[in-house]
Amino acid sequence: MQDLEDNLLKRLTETQGSLVEDEDLIVVLQVTKKTAQEVSEKLSIAAETELKINSAREEYRPVATRGSILYFLIVSMTMVNNMYQTSLNQFLGEFDLSLARSEKSPITAKRIKAIISYLTYAIFKYTLRGLYEEDRFLFTMLLALNVDLNTGRLRMEDFQTFFKGGAALDLNSVEPKPKKWIHDMTWLNLVQLSKLTRFSQILGQVSRNDKAWKVWFDTDAPEESDIPDYKFSEDEAFSKLLLIRSWCPDRILPQARKYVNSSIGKKFTEAVILNYPNLLEESTNRTPLVCFLSMGSDPTETIKSFAKKMKTECRDISMGQGQEIPSRRILTQSFQDGGWVLLQNCHLGLSFMDEVLDTVLETENINANFRLWVTTEPHPKFPINFLQNSIKFTNEPPQGIKAGLARTYNNITQEQLDISSAYQWKPMLYAMAFLHTTVQERRKFGPLGWNIPYEFNQSDLNASLTFAQTHLDDMDPKKGVTWVCVRYMVAEVQYGGRVTDDFDKILLNTYCRAWFGENLFTNTFCFYKGYTVPNLAKVEDYLTFINELPDVDTPEAFGLHPNADITYQTNTANTLLEKIINIQPKDSGVGGGETREEMVYRLAQEMLDKVPDNFVPHEVRARLMKYGIVQPMNIFLRQEIDRIQRVINVVKQTLRDLKLAIDGTIIMSDSLKDALDNIFDARVPSAWSKVSWASATLGFWFTELLDRDAQFRTWIFEGRPQVFWLTGFFNAQGFLTAMRQEITRAHKGWALDTVKLFNEMTKMNKEDVSSNPQDGVYIYGLFLDGAGWEKRGMRLVEPQPKVLFTPLPVVHMFAVNELTKEQKAQKVYDCPVYKKPCRTDLTFITTIRLKTNQNPDYWILRGAALLCDTK
Repeated sequence: MQDLEDNLLKRLTETQGSLVEDEDLIVVLQVTKKTAQEVSEKLSIAAETELKINSAREEYRPVATRGSILYFLIVSMTMVNNMYQTSLNQFLGEFDLSLARSEKSPITAKRIKAIISYLTYAIFKYTLRGLYEEDRFLFTMLLALNVDLNTGRLRMEDFQTFFKGGAALDLNSVEPKPKKWIHDMTWLNLVQLSKLTRFSQILGQVSRNDKAWKVWFDTDAPEESDIPDYKFSEDEAFSKLLLIRSWCPDRILPQARKYVNSSIGKKFTEAVILNYPNLLEESTNRTPLVCFLSMGSDPTETIKSFAKKMKTECRDISMGQGQEIPSRRILTQSFQDGGWVLLQNCHLGLSFMDEVLDTVLETENINANFRLWVTTEPHPKFPINFLQNSIKFTNEPPQGIKAGLARTYNNITQEQLDISSAYQWKPMLYAMAFLHTTVQERRKFGPLGWNIPYEFNQSDLNASLTFAQTHLDDMDPKKGVTWVCVRYMVAEVQYGGRVTDDFDKILLNTYCRAWFGENLFTNTFCFYKGYTVPNLAKVEDYLTFINELPDVDTPEAFGLHPNADITYQTNTANTLLEKIINIQPKDSGVGGGETREEMVYRLAQEMLDKVPDNFVPHEVRARLMKYGIVQPMNIFLRQEIDRIQRVINVVKQTLRDLKLAIDGTIIMSDSLKDALDNIFDARVPSAWSKVSWASATLGFWFTELLDRDAQFRTWIFEGRPQVFWLTGFFNAQGFLTAMRQEITRAHKGWALDTVKLFNEMTKMNKEDVSSNPQDGVYIYGLFLDGAGWEKRGMRLVEPQPKVLFTPLPVVHMFAVNELTKEQKAQKVYDCPVYKKPCRTDLTFITTIRLKTNQNPDYWILRGAALLCDTK
């Protein structure tokens, strides 16, 4: 068009005479006009075509949206475990494959639906394969939640309520719970739940119809039973999940699976089975295959047998110091002949990993059949580039006694089984295998199982079996097995060598006392009902016997109460919610029109209004002078007031600075950013935790601050309390030591070094205490974990079903110079007392003698302990 216009203008300027007589000019004019019309028509058609293309492209936007949801969810999983790395190129490769492999259809809506369905499940399987079992349902749950948030089926307020519950609420600032049987945390969850439109009447409904709610709560599977006052359709699975989350934390996972079924489909709750042929088909000679190791898992034999099946040589080498040179050699050899290379335990050779990746990617001629297999434990410094260029998978062993015993006997040869002619050998081998499985499985119950989760492994069992075999070979047949020696070697040396906690050592010794004795060879012996000791001839017979064991183990098989399973399920669900909070983006919007900063600002102001006043130093000193400033208990009180004052100062300073930082008056420092994030997530800011105590939620922490302050103010300004709240002390051991000093000074001739703590149980609640004891102190606030209490008989009993913590009556703590014969003869369990549910040396206070009709070993296996705080 430009050329035509230029030509036309040239003609017009050069023409002499009449324009109408110039025929060439007229022809040029006609051509220009015609061409202009054609261009105009084509531009019009192009504009229409562009609209159609944009419209068609817009129709496929849901596919792009689903892709972005999936990709950013995968990226967020790196905050759960740094090994879960997936590059954008890897994701786009899977995305393109989904477009190519999904069902074709001329109907656009049907085609889009097919792509989204195929893409979601393909990415789900691809990602799940590389996650540990403990994180797989987390990914599935987040996928369902994010999809529903995007489609509008869920609101952000629902989502926030699900993972935070009533954690931000203060027990003193909400209406009191109507019945004692309702747990504090449950009531706070219900208060928060009542802020949602669907459950706005729930507090009143529970108050009016508490008997029906109690019956429903006590059922074994509340999510399967009819819920009082509510009917939920299949589409309201998430609303039902919110209610279950508030009442029964241990039933969150079963109901969450139902929600996933209704949200994205049943196939997303089914197990993804690892398929080695599919891995091989998906990989190339330049794509490493990385297996993440876990306790009891080693894919070496599986990979070797798979290579044998594929008629390929597999060269393996275990990484470590000095293994780089042989590794380079077998890599070069396999590049040429197309063999496989298996580099084991690569977390021990991190510096070599970058070189391996560069070699695989940059070497020009590599046989098409070459494959690089890698096994590694998670390591924070494992090269990200390596992970993002590899296919990742996990190969975790099944859990349970049956699976553990099967694993052990699959590694035992017939020669090992027949190595000793002593009749004691096979039962002892089985008993040690059972102990090995038990000490590993008990870890899942948290502090109820072991105070510290030890990494018992195959070498512990092998060492124990070697000792047992040697002992049987050297023993005098007339004298038989020296059980004291066997128990000592197993409980104190082979397994006990790993154990650092005194009470864990007692537990291990108790197992050995119960299971290693002459009764092991009797027909009546069993570890638990249904778990007997076979005496068979062949390894295959043992494997057949093991295969008949229950698939699911009751906690009683480990010596625990059935309630321990509720603890396990609750801990698992709490871990899930904790991880969801951890990976949430720290953005400003929280839904409901209130920004993140506005919400934290409001909470900070509310807390500032409730923070106790400062203790006035001269007033405190005057009161202490009146009581006797050098008396042990008053010295202790002064120290505790100093500590609580420090906490009050830090809290006030943080909240004031945080408000100023949100307003923009001062800079938002790292500590203030931490406080903002934690207060929003209903957690205790790090600066507060450092100077105070551990707590599950911000709400409970703040309630405890007010209660601790109230106890100290009552003591200093109104006189010594008649009964003390042991939980409210920073240094509970110091409190008991001060009491011992007080009693020692009151008795002439007593020495503090020889005076021992002693206790007597009472039938009183704290409200019943009307006077101080003659010697010692009354304490309250203790809860039994793993056992129940019979108030009339004042002894330990089994806990009620679904009652995890039983409050103990007031305890009279005092000191004695020596125990009387009657006191020594009492059948008692020395129950450890801990400040928090986390049982470690740092939280241990003392032991309390509790009467029992059973052997004390029974309660040791039960994991019975006293806790000052159950939250």
